[in-house]
Parts: sequence; structure tokens; C-alpha cells
Amino acid sequence: MQIPSELERCRAARRARTLAGLLLSAAAQLVYDDAHAAGDCLLVDGFEADAARCRVGVIPPGTSWQWQLAGTIDTTVDVDLYDIDLFETAQAVVDQLHRDGRIVICYFSAGSWESYRPDSAAFPESVKGLPLDPPFQDERWLDIRQLETLRPLIEARLDLAVAKRCDGVEPDNVDAYTNASGFPLTSQHQIAYNRFVADAAHARDLSVGLKNDLDQITQLLPYFDWALNEQCFEYDECQLLAPFVAAGKAVLGVEYNLGTTQFCPQANAMNFDWLRKNLNLDAFRQACR
Repeated sequence: MQIPSELERCRAARRARTLAGLLLSAAAQLVYDDAHAAGDCLLVDGFEADAARCRVGVIPPGTSWQWQLAGTIDTTVDVDLYDIDLFETAQAVVDQLHRDGRIVICYFSAGSWESYRPDSAAFPESVKGLPLDPPFQDERWLDIRQLETLRPLIEARLDLAVAKRCDGVEPDNVDAYTNASGFPLTSQHQIAYNRFVADAAHARDLSVGLKNDLDQITQLLPYFDWALNEQCFEYDECQLLAPFVAAGKAVLGVEYNLGTTQFCPQANAMNFDWLRKNLNLDAFRQACR
């Protein structure tokens, strides 16, 4: 798989820093300087390999990946990209993945209130709606119309992603208008909110993916760098994601209830990067390619 130059420069730079340690060899320095001069690596805390975020931007089709939000993170999966929890993943894990040359995407919910998050008390009661469908009924939809209230809360989460040296983010629950949220949300409310999230991520040099929200792909494609979908093969709606691939942007996805023979041939033909995962998103993973 041919990774575009910005991703490959970033990964090569990190590996060079790791191999050389804090006392860089001349060769390692040149590799890193090439990436930094190209604007693809952003130093945060000095010069260690794990102190650099990458200006990843668009994630291309053919990017191998692992999605793990539960359990101890298995850092040994040989893939290009990891998608892990923003709050629960220890900094040491992010740093280890960077040393291994992985792109790190950090998951957070942009559209629901979760009582167990460390910033949950900052969300006023007025923005909390109805519970999500099971098995996520411990979360409540957010009133995305109240953007001025939500803006500093979401931006703080994006700032945390920068501080933890995430290369990008996966904002979840960005399709409230199609659900029983408890608020009279429209498609235009959702587009405005999702554009805010994407713009705020890009302002921090974070790559950002569009999670599900299939009916708004045409309007939102220019603002997002890749897509992540759940179960489009089970529900026969994968064709809606084709514009991302046509634009050179990866479509990452998972199935929970189908066997790989039921979706992998079609996923590969569509140039999607699909996995079979457990619903709790632990380390289990079967990749189509």
C-alpha cells in the first residue's frame, strides 16, 4: 500500500527519532528535518519521537487500521493507524504508537453527554436531551443548536487531543437530527454543528473523520478528511460513502454481525478499509485486506 508522502514522511521521521534516541544521528536528523520542513510534523515538547504530532490531513484509501476503545490497548497490531479513546488512553500508549510509526486518531463524543467523562460536570442540564438507543442509554443527546454553550466544551476536548499529541480525531454521534434527541433538530442544525467541529479540528492541525451521518455526505465531504462507518453492509447503504473514495479520502468501517465473507469482497471492490469487530470495540480484529 502506497501511503502519501505526508504520512510516510511523518512515520519515517518518528522512526528515525526513535532509532536515534535523544542523541540523533546525522541521518536521523536529516530524515526528521525533511518532514518538519515540509510542514508535516509539529513539535510539541522538544525533539523526542513521541513529542511530535503529524499534520496528517486527508487519510487515503488503503490505510490499514485498528479501532480499539475497550480493554488494554494492544499496540502490536501492524497497521498504519490506530483509533483510540481520547480520555481513557494513557499518554504512554499514544507515545508508544508514535514511536512505532503509527498515526493516532483519538475518539470522543461530540454529540452526546457521557456522565463518566472527566468534563461531564461542565455540561449544563439545558443541553442534555434524551438517552441514546441501547446499549448506549447511559449517554444523552446534546442540543447542538446551543453552539455558543457547546463551543468551549468541544474546543477543550480538541485542545486535549493536541496536548496528548493525537494526529486526528473521531467525533462521534454527529447525526442527532436523525434520532429521537428530545430537541427539534434539523439537517441544517446538524450541518452547521458538524462544520464547526471540523473547522475547529483543522484549526488545531488535527485530521478529522465524519462518523456515520450518511445522508449529509454530499454537503460535508469538503470539510472532513476521511469517513468512519458502522454496518453499512448490514444495512445496504454503503454506496452513500462512495464520494469519499472518489475524492481520495479513506472510508474506514466495521461490521459487528456479519462474517467477513459476507462483506469483505464488496468492501475491497469499493476500495473501503473494513474490519470485523466486536461491538464493545476491544482488541479483536479481522481485516478485509
